[in-house]
This record gives sequence, structure tokens and C-alpha cells, in this order.
Amino acid sequence: MECSQCSTCCKLFVVNLSEEEYKSKKYKTQFESFGIVDDFEEAELIGANIIEQKPNGSCYYLINNKCSIHKTKPVSCRNFFCSSKDKKFREMIKTIKASKRV
Repeated sequence: MECSQCSTCCKLFVVNLSEEEYKSKKYKTQFESFGIVDDFEEAELIGANIIEQKPNGSCYYLINNKCSIHKTKPVSCRNFFCSSKDKKFREMIKTIKASKRV
């Protein structure tokens, strides 16, 4: 599957980094100014592993309606497609479809 790059998911959902991504410090996170939490389980618990969001709620890396890190985007972004039949994405896809009707 390929991403259609409509950027709707980048405007609606937060991005949780994997442990490896979080510890790589390659991505700007929402609590970065407080420093990296060494214990990844704690980082997940408090949301320190979530990519920074703009004031409008969209992803920090969404620039001019395009992903500025498309080639190096996090695993959670690479795994999600609006056309996915995977049950774990069912609610996200419903949310995207509903937002496009507005």
C-alpha cells in the first residue's frame, strides 16, 4: 500500500514513537524541553514519546500540507494507511472519513 499523502491523519492523530525512535532523539517530542526520560515505559506513560504538535493540533513535521520527514517518518506513520483493512485501524479510518465529510 502507498500513502496518498492527503495529510488528514497528520492533522487528526498524535504520533507515538517506538523506544528506538524516541531514544534516537531524531524527532521533536512534546516534552523535549524537559529532557529525555530514560525509562521508556515511563516516557510512554506520561506521553513523552509523542511527536510535538503545532498549536492547531497537527504534526510538527507537517509543512505546507506535506510530511517534511516522509522518507524517515516513524514506524507508526509508515504502518498506517487509510485504505488498510487491519482491524486496529478501523476507528482511525472512521474518524478520517468523518472529517472529510465536514
